[in-house]
Amino acid sequence: MIVNADYAPGTTAQELEQVQQWRFWLQEVERRMGRHFSRPEARQRASAYVRGLLSPVERKNGWQLAEVSGAVNPYGVQHLLGRATWDAEQVRDDLRTYVVEHLGDPEAVLVVDETGFLKKGQHSAGVARQYSGTAGRVENCQIGVFLAYATEHGHALIDRELYLPKSWTQDRQRYEGAGIESGREFYTKPQLARQMLSRAFAAGVPASWVTGDSVYGDDRRLRVWLEAHERAYVLAVSGKDYVWMGVRQRQIKTILAALPEEGWARLSAGVGAKGPRWYDWLGLPLVAPLQPGWCRWLLVRRQISAPGALTAYVVFAPGQTPLERLVEVAGSRWRIEQCFEEAKGEVGLADYEVRAYKGWYRHMTLAMWAYGLLVALRVRHLPSEALWEKKGEHIQSSTLHAFKTSRGLICL
Repeated sequence: MIVNADYAPGTTAQELEQVQQWRFWLQEVERRMGRHFSRPEARQRASAYVRGLLSPVERKNGWQLAEVSGAVNPYGVQHLLGRATWDAEQVRDDLRTYVVEHLGDPEAVLVVDETGFLKKGQHSAGVARQYSGTAGRVENCQIGVFLAYATEHGHALIDRELYLPKSWTQDRQRYEGAGIESGREFYTKPQLARQMLSRAFAAGVPASWVTGDSVYGDDRRLRVWLEAHERAYVLAVSGKDYVWMGVRQRQIKTILAALPEEGWARLSAGVGAKGPRWYDWLGLPLVAPLQPGWCRWLLVRRQISAPGALTAYVVFAPGQTPLERLVEVAGSRWRIEQCFEEAKGEVGLADYEVRAYKGWYRHMTLAMWAYGLLVALRVRHLPSEALWEKKGEHIQSSTLHAFKTSRGLICL
């Protein structure tokens, strides 16, 4: 058995039955993925790879995944991620469909963000000394830009792009050495986000909102593009950005320095690890867009314990949208951060050792499938508490690890 099921003491017959049901879910995922592999060897290796990512091994690198599948060396894993014939984009598209089947909601939020993967050496595609929010400093790393699908039922990753710094796009010899596809140009992180959003929109993914941090909100072209397609957004912006207020442009930091004392509302931006996340919020009207019935606002968040700590968001939404809904969308950005934390901790999103461009996309796609399966299982078996669990008088986020532990399941 490639993936073993271990049971905590006191596991009930009902829980044992659920484990068997969950194995059927895994087999269904393998069936869906398998149709994208023409050769049986690649199909079997992909299934073994996903099972290995779901296993309890501490680091899910090539050697560990080979050992858990019974192989004597990692050559099969390396072949799957490098030379085998299969289209990671088709497998990703099927994942997106799978996630929507289990989490689909017309009020869903599409969340864009990036995460860093620390690396040694200079040969991994896209690696460079660059700022990593994961590390909180400049490090030698790769940066992946991701798209998450977030609803009241749960959240999962549905797309990914590798950011290639200009030091890579201007060095064609380095391009070829990493196997980067011909014609791949330099794209900013907001441009990569736009590509992923375009795919989601074209696929008919049900969603009403887009959110992200100031890396994406400061990109005016991304905001204009979303408005042209009448896609509502709540995007964080930095103090250096400008917005049209009244008859002139004003810099965000100037607006934040002269906020009124009246008009603030205390609202929760959602439930975090320590319960509801309360802030004071203020909405200021901006110049109306060209789209009839739509409005723009500058949404400001102020910390209760530190009134000088302010965060600004530019909002484009239907005119009758209540402030409470804008706050909910702004607060949903943490969902993708939880996706990163859980996917790295539970299915080895960051444990890969591939250097090639193609291998990065293939690993990310299979890891996202493994994570999507766990999310679907949690939603299916804890439908009323998929995201939250009550601890006394406090509501806390229910992580995937907590979910598996509470059900007496160490691994699938």
